[in-house]
Amino acid sequence: MNIVMINISHRPWMYKPCYPIGLSYVVSAMRRAGYDFDIIDIDAHRPTDQELRRLLSQKTYDVIALGALVSGYKYAKQAATIARETNPDGIIIAGNSVASSIPEHLLTHTEVDVIVKGEGDLTMVNILRALEKGKSIRNLREVKGVVFLDNGTFVDTGYEKPIRDISEIPLPDWRLFDMELYLATYVQEVAEPYPIPKDRITAFTINTARGCPFRCTFCYHVFHYSSYRYRSAESIVAEIAELNARYGVNYINFYDECSFVGKSQIRAFLGELRKSGLQLYWNAIIRGDLFTEEDIDLLIDLRDAGCLSFGYSLESADAEILRSMNKKMTVEDFVIQKRALDKAGIMTYTSLVVGYPEETLETLKKTFDICYDLNIYPSTGYLLPQPGTPMFEVAKAKGLVNDMESYLMQMGDRQDLRFNLSRIPDDVLQAAVAGHLQKISDKLGLDLKREELVKTFSHVLSRSDAETGKTRSGPQ
Repeated sequence: MNIVMINISHRPWMYKPCYPIGLSYVVSAMRRAGYDFDIIDIDAHRPTDQELRRLLSQKTYDVIALGALVSGYKYAKQAATIARETNPDGIIIAGNSVASSIPEHLLTHTEVDVIVKGEGDLTMVNILRALEKGKSIRNLREVKGVVFLDNGTFVDTGYEKPIRDISEIPLPDWRLFDMELYLATYVQEVAEPYPIPKDRITAFTINTARGCPFRCTFCYHVFHYSSYRYRSAESIVAEIAELNARYGVNYINFYDECSFVGKSQIRAFLGELRKSGLQLYWNAIIRGDLFTEEDIDLLIDLRDAGCLSFGYSLESADAEILRSMNKKMTVEDFVIQKRALDKAGIMTYTSLVVGYPEETLETLKKTFDICYDLNIYPSTGYLLPQPGTPMFEVAKAKGLVNDMESYLMQMGDRQDLRFNLSRIPDDVLQAAVAGHLQKISDKLGLDLKREELVKTFSHVLSRSDAETGKTRSGPQ
């Protein structure tokens, strides 16, 4: 079979590619199973629609697979349309949350033929094995983890059993992607102050876990049906060592819903990292209530082992909104952890979700005042009710989802106000958010422009900039 895998870009208006970890695990599993395929990495190389048509016309593809977040529905739909134009007889497969959360809509409103639900490593290989027996989606009835239409009837085979020990999954085959480009891009994302001269930093990202042990009401991910699974410390450090040996990587961004949920887990990682002798700098995602000042010795050890920062979300400083979010933490927990990390010399990054139904100008002020007092410039986003979440049901009840297709086509970055579930008028809400962020920016001396306040500041590259190492500033 001729197979092509497509990596969608969720931010086509700016060049900020993100290494596709989920896809890299899937294609690596396919390669181990003996399948050859092409990869069209739209996020990395940014072909125009016309260039994508040319690339998809170079062969007669039997299978075209793509994946996207549900917020990228319109980009997945467009790619599937081009795939059908160029390969009318090809079987188009979709994965990630755009598939898991809206399978029936995707099958009836786009050119997609087959949905992969949940974890794709095993399911994608099993799909290909079934199609080898005969190029008909009817052959997929015995494959777990798929949804498709057969003579107008939806066939849903349930979920493939989740991989129990994700530490046993082989490392991704990074050679399948343009690693030179991704390494050049990731170094631009390293935050100042730099731990060593910037020209000596080689940064990359890895996954340590699948899923999340919590169920926030605004969040959807493809592992909702399974328990939280995390890799062993030995597995994580072995991957870092391999990246260091192959590419000289010495700075790791742990890219997870939640990298470390317990102190025993992080102590095990610290022990393995020390044993490895690697000189490493890193940051990770944790809970907002993991540490107190009683953990100062552990935090200093983490700092000395290269930990530069932790990301953990405040979301809101209002207790009622936190309950509505099902956050299972308090503002006091967040403050205590921030002060402990400050004392240890570890930076904090946090995010906010603005615009819950309970949001008022008073709750907004309460939230931003916490950030102001703690000297944190937050990554601020507006509530984006995603299909498959409790907040999407609230959006439906409020009449915001009268037409599902229109709703999905409006989805995108959470940093743009798209659906306002609060009682605050749109212009008032946006002005209040900008005003609070301006105040924090002024206090911290960030000198952000008005358009950069919510579109949080970062480095943005063009394709040529990534190749030459040049840096340009712009909104995220």
